[in-house]
Amino acid sequence: MLLAFLTQMPKGGDLHNHLSGAIYAESYLRWAADDGLCIATATLSIVGGTCDAAAGRPPATSAFQNSVLFNQLVDAMSMRHWDPSLNGHDHFFATFGKMGPASARTGDMLAEVAARAAAEQGSYLELMQTTDGGVGGARGVAAGWDPDLAKLRDKLLAGGFRDAVVSASRTRLDQAEARERELLKCAATQPDPGCRVTIRYIYQVARAGAPASVFGQILAGFEIASADPRVVSLNLVQPEDDPAAVREFPLQMSMLDYLHKQYPAVKITLHAGELTAGLVPPETLRFHIRESVRTGHALRIGHGVDVMFEDDPIALLEEMAAKKVLVEIALTSNDVILGIKGSRHPLRMYLKYGVPVALVTDDAGVSRSTMTQEYRKAVEEQGVDYRTLKRMARDSIDYSFADVPTKARLRTELDTAFAAFEGRPSPQASSLKSRAVR
Repeated sequence: MLLAFLTQMPKGGDLHNHLSGAIYAESYLRWAADDGLCIATATLSIVGGTCDAAAGRPPATSAFQNSVLFNQLVDAMSMRHWDPSLNGHDHFFATFGKMGPASARTGDMLAEVAARAAAEQGSYLELMQTTDGGVGGARGVAAGWDPDLAKLRDKLLAGGFRDAVVSASRTRLDQAEARERELLKCAATQPDPGCRVTIRYIYQVARAGAPASVFGQILAGFEIASADPRVVSLNLVQPEDDPAAVREFPLQMSMLDYLHKQYPAVKITLHAGELTAGLVPPETLRFHIRESVRTGHALRIGHGVDVMFEDDPIALLEEMAAKKVLVEIALTSNDVILGIKGSRHPLRMYLKYGVPVALVTDDAGVSRSTMTQEYRKAVEEQGVDYRTLKRMARDSIDYSFADVPTKARLRTELDTAFAAFEGRPSPQASSLKSRAVR
């Protein structure tokens, strides 16, 4: 009954969603077969080139004729059937290298996540994507590293950086969105409900790269978000515990601090605190969230799992509440990657100190999750009641980075959806709401 109730409950937006990780392995395999790609059986990965079954590179179509191979691929490309006693962290992050050329189908990917969001009563998505296809990072590497960030920015801009990254991003998004609309039949008399889902993008920066590459990507994110209203923010991705990410964390915060001053209107959300005891030395747990807010100018924090390991965590919680820094809570992801769930998860601490939170999927395809499952875990594992769930749904719109008119429309639509949902006269609906509130 709880599942039936939560499935129909309006959920607002998903503010932390990696597009490549949102796609289920079955879709990648289907696209690989359609595109004539191959399977590397040694690594259980999708690859291009010439297929040769004798050499361990059968065509992807063979996976649909061999259920053993198909299931091995799905398990390798996701957390399905994963043994929680083993290293979920490494298996999770290794999946992203297995999608190969199939992950180039951005328009198909948009159609899948939009249709799924609509089916789950969602209305808004902020999708993490390198919208320029890596042009910013490549330009940064070509320019070379200079610790004088102002000089490095001037050098890049003088070389046509702005036009290059903005043009590449616009072209890629235009093509992907056209394909999405085609697949969802948005121009037809009976379009897929996914056509009604509003999508915006967060430019993702690969934080484990060399400083020149990271700076080029961060600068690209600021430039693109300043020029294209579809790109509303930027974020640093890849494992926060990666040695390069740990080593360069202060430098990357200084990059954000400097560029935030040049582009104050561009909003920032950051992965921070996706760490736990034993994963990194204790010192690394003490400051990432605080510095992401103070120096990185993050208006939202993704994960925030290690908040109670930070120096003076109560003061930090009070600061985040006062500044209204929302935390994007990914319960399934935190469970399968870090083994953090139940009473070990800090969600209830954030709620206790008035820090705004919203439930997110993170990488639903890899985690084999859905937004409804995140809501269910919040109820069953965290004891969250209906009123709090409703506030989370509203906060997912109020703390989104959509422009003011879009946000106002989304708020109105969500309120209307809640009024209809709560006004259902059936005894079952009344019983479900009563139980959820209790």
